[in-house]
Amino acid sequence: MHNERIILAGFGGQGIMTMGQLLAQAALDEGRQTSWLPSYGPEMRGGTANCDVIVDDAPVASPIIHGDATSVIIMNLPSMKFVEDLIPGGAALINSSLIDDRVDRDDVRAFYVPANELADRAGNLKTTNMVMLGAFCEMTSCVDAESVLHAMQAKLGEKKAHLMTVNRAAFAAGADAVREQLALSPS
Repeated sequence: MHNERIILAGFGGQGIMTMGQLLAQAALDEGRQTSWLPSYGPEMRGGTANCDVIVDDAPVASPIIHGDATSVIIMNLPSMKFVEDLIPGGAALINSSLIDDRVDRDDVRAFYVPANELADRAGNLKTTNMVMLGAFCEMTSCVDAESVLHAMQAKLGEKKAHLMTVNRAAFAAGADAVREQLALSPS
């Protein structure tokens, strides 16, 4: 049985909600139980935004994650506070393009991904969230990467289908970044 409780956090406009929706949709497409709970700051773009996503094999009793996250995806410095919600053994995925701070807990794993730079190299800075989503899938294997990409393709629709190439490249760059860190870490 696999249970993942994820907090995704950053500024409005960074694609936080989209990441959460894609994870939840991928889980649904795989026949898993899931919930997606958004939370917005006082203003949308530029304000704080976070969401909780639960992916489970059993029914989800509550969509709220408080102090028992298995993973966090942190896109900006103010969101580093969510690292405290990780359980021991949990994992933090940090956008090191915008965050110089290091995780100061030795009971969790931390992965640092220069998401903005990788998205820019992939061809579009707006795919930073897809870099982090690719990194997350590699870090946790919570949902299959192809399920997330299929959910992205459905979300874009025919009108924006031309954006799939750059989104796939960004997703792969994030996965590669975590794969490299896993290869370097002691077993």
